This record gives sequence, C-alpha cells and structure tokens, in this order.
Amino acid sequence: MTWKAPLAVMAILAVSLGAATAQQQQQQKPPATRSPAPPPRPGAKPMFPPPAFKITVATEGAYPPFNYLDRKGLPAGFEMELAQEACQRIKAECEFAAFKWDELIPGLLDKKFDVIMASLEITSERRKRLGLSRRYYLSPGAFIAARGAPFDGPPSLLRNKRLGVQKDSTHADWLDKSFRRSAFIKRYDTAAEALEALSRDEVDAVFGNKTQLWLWSQKPEGKCCEVVGQDIKDNQTLGVGVAAGLRKEDVKLRDALNKAFGDMIADGTYKKINEKYFPFALN
Repeated sequence: MTWKAPLAVMAILAVSLGAATAQQQQQQKPPATRSPAPPPRPGAKPMFPPPAFKITVATEGAYPPFNYLDRKGLPAGFEMELAQEACQRIKAECEFAAFKWDELIPGLLDKKFDVIMASLEITSERRKRLGLSRRYYLSPGAFIAARGAPFDGPPSLLRNKRLGVQKDSTHADWLDKSFRRSAFIKRYDTAAEALEALSRDEVDAVFGNKTQLWLWSQKPEGKCCEVVGQDIKDNQTLGVGVAAGLRKEDVKLRDALNKAFGDMIADGTYKKINEKYFPFALN
C-alpha cells in the first residue's frame, strides 16, 4: 500500500499538468480571422452576375452573305460575325442555331432560343410582339443598270425610262411615290425576274435592295450591269433597317446588345466586319 499511493498521486499530477499546458497553448494561439471582402468599386454595377451567362442566337442560315450554313453546317456570315463579337463584349457564352424562317419568331416567344439575328426588318407589327434591338444594318434602295449607262447620278436621270421592280414590295411603293408620272414602271413577280428583264434590255434599270442588286452583279448573269446613282433611304417607305429580335421582358439583354453594337461602330470593329463582305457601308 505504501508504494501505490505515491504512484497514483504522480499520475494525477501528470494528467493535470498536461491539461494545464494544453489550455495555456490554446489561450496563446491567436484566433482565426477571415480577410475582409474588398469593398465594391464606386458605381460598379455589373449588368449580368458572374460567371458568364449562356444565350442561344438563332438565324435562318439561308440568306447569304448575311447568314448561311458553312461546310460544317454551322451558321456563318456577316450577321453571325456581328453576333460573335457582341457575345464577347457582353461576356456571354453563345450558341448558334439555324431554324426555318417561319419558326423564328414563334420559337423565340416559346423560349427555344434567346435572340434572332436573321435580317429581321424593323416593322410596327414586330415592335408590338418583340423587344427589338437598335438597328445593326440598313441596306438602302438603289438602281442597277447596264454598265456605262448614263444614270450614275441623281434619280432624276431616270425620268421617262423603263424601270423594273418587284411588285407588292416596299421598293415598288417608293417607285410609285417618286416616278409614277415621270417613268414607265414595269412590275415583276420577283426581283430575280426584274433583273432577268434588265439583262435582256427589256427595262433600262431595276430598283431594289442595294445589297441584293450588288450580289447579282457579281454573278456571271449579272456581269452586264452595275449599281448606279445615289443610295435611296426613306424610313417611311423603305423601312428603318434590321435589328436583333428578343423577348420584350429581356430588357437587360437588349440593352447589353445595344451597347455592344454601338461600341463596335464607334471603335471601327463594325467597319472591319462590314468590309469583309461588302464594298459599301451598311450602318
């Protein structure tokens, strides 16, 4: 018994000493702290929360060079390059898809995709259904005539001439307003038929969409002719141009695209893309 008591006391002292030492070390250890979050920059209000959001851009893929399908079946063309640049500027992850023309507006409203970029003309009816962006291109009206014809000046040079145009079109409306009493207007079912008539010298000039006329003049059947005279811009008759189509409620996305298009024009990026496809400006 005389030997067990001291051993027990020593054991108790050892345990107590260890506990006291651990408590002292814990008290000496500085408390864990978190670095304070950096204060937000004054006036910094990101339009979209990080990380990058996703949107789908739909086009028709059947209106070259504005939009078409490349060899891999992917949407390409002037409008798709504008869309890709805009996506980078608004920090969006964009996918591109092609749909039939009649499926574009219903598909947008059914939320199958988020943006239409398919040479969508701005009209009062579309303004009622969609949230349209700012105009991103305008192809003016123009005349095309035989190479060397004396019409490369004001439209008044075409008085008393035979003018071809696609019937029931905005271009026919403009000819009626401007030349009804001073020229002979011949109407055709399609713009292609009017251009064929020009190549056969059945008319002296054809009035239509400048881009379409120029594209035809680059083909073998159009080598006879060239775009002449001044660009014709008439918002009331020929319209105000082409915009991206969005749902009305997607106001932030529309505002972001508007800013991107504006910045592209201001810094020269739009001009560079434009010049890859056309020898004249479309903005």
